[in-house]
Amino acid sequence: MGGRRESVSRRPLLVLIIGIPFFYSLRMKGRCHGTQIIMQDTHAWSGRFSEPVSELVKKYTASVTFDKRLAEFDIEGSLAHAAMLNRVGVLSDEDLAAIRQGMAGLLEDIRQGRFEWRLDLEDVHMNIERRLTDLIGDAGKRLHTGRSRNDQVATDIRLWLRDAVDGIVLLVTDLQRALLDLAEEHAATVMPGFTHLQVAQPVTFGHHLLAYVEMLARDKGRLTDCRRRINHLPLGAAALAGTTFPIDRHYTAELLGFDAVCHNSLDAVSDRDFAIEFTAAASLVMTHLSRLSEELILWMSPRVGFIDIADRFCTGSSIMPQKKNPDVPELVRGKTGRVNGNLVALLTLMKSQPLAYNKDNQEDKEPLFDTVDTLVDTLRIYADMMRGITVKADAMREAVLQGFATATDLADYLVKKGLPFRDSHEVVARAVRHAEGQGCDLADLPLGVLQGFSGLVGEDVYRVLTPEGSLAQRNHVGGTAVERVRKEITRHRKSLAVPHL
Repeated sequence: MGGRRESVSRRPLLVLIIGIPFFYSLRMKGRCHGTQIIMQDTHAWSGRFSEPVSELVKKYTASVTFDKRLAEFDIEGSLAHAAMLNRVGVLSDEDLAAIRQGMAGLLEDIRQGRFEWRLDLEDVHMNIERRLTDLIGDAGKRLHTGRSRNDQVATDIRLWLRDAVDGIVLLVTDLQRALLDLAEEHAATVMPGFTHLQVAQPVTFGHHLLAYVEMLARDKGRLTDCRRRINHLPLGAAALAGTTFPIDRHYTAELLGFDAVCHNSLDAVSDRDFAIEFTAAASLVMTHLSRLSEELILWMSPRVGFIDIADRFCTGSSIMPQKKNPDVPELVRGKTGRVNGNLVALLTLMKSQPLAYNKDNQEDKEPLFDTVDTLVDTLRIYADMMRGITVKADAMREAVLQGFATATDLADYLVKKGLPFRDSHEVVARAVRHAEGQGCDLADLPLGVLQGFSGLVGEDVYRVLTPEGSLAQRNHVGGTAVERVRKEITRHRKSLAVPHL
């Protein structure tokens, strides 16, 4: 991803400056769920109003119950902001030292679940700032110089989502490896390829799985491309118009590992297109996994019997003792609708907002958080599930022989003998109708019978009428020949060995 290698090298600079490492993985889910939410009656802006906010409004407008998962990233952004203010002479060395020390204590309290979250302080930002001020006094109040909660939250979300994307890309890669392992094991396992859920032509199970490896590769490309647009710094835009203080936004961006700064203050605080873009990419990942889930469910059915899914991914029935239900792939299908719904929710959230920031944007977090959680959980369990699949190769090959899967090969054979394709198509259609009436496959018809449909048929015809013969003829890039499948597996493994971040 653009700038990632630079950001890795920049991180030690931030660590050196603030004294607290901020190398995060996808551990945000449930990070603060054990902490207590308490009520108070004071607000950061209460001086403007003549009466207190009603309890109903407090509950309705507060976001701390869900945005507290941004806490560590909020601290990371605040420490970088404080270091920048000190660099430009707005914040003293003493204040910076106090802020660093206070934030270190707050970070530990948050990680240990000791932090008390106050609903009256609305959000994660004011909760942290107020507690910091309680600990270190006026230095805590000076931290917010030159910024607004508008650019602060936009920065926090980008930091959090950037970290989430990095973890998701690694999970997609792990799933690709699981698929490649199974594909390599079954590179020569014949199965029917389908169109309209009807037997079409022979493929191999390995070739079939590689289709999903390709889909996931494109998904990963979308995620890495999306990350480049996430990785722009909004901090410094303040409420909407910038700030009168002599800030150095490029220095802040360097500390936080951003590739660039957002160049329009109105856009920086108000748009969430980066979150929408990520959710769209996530919806495509889930859609691809939903398609594979549908196939796994069909293949596991006793009427098909191509595969078996390990017991640990299935459940039974409370009334039918023989049942083994593929719950995981079924839930993936269902959760795909959930992620798609989050995308629609975010698009709808943004569609009528005038510039700049509006309270509507508070509603961006829950769909985004839920999308990340759902996608992370799905990718983790899917990779494990693919490693627990048993393939029933005999059943797959038997299915190929039941659907005249080599009919196209016979048509191509006649074309190579000089017959126009449309005439060849008609000849083979009549041969299929005859074999169907006899209850046998094309390969089971005697040579004399086949020659009765066309005098161009020779003894070499049977080489193209077997599933293996059909596969072998398609030895080109993208083809189903076993040799080609193995080459594609090698190509993908090399690709996965190259870091994408």
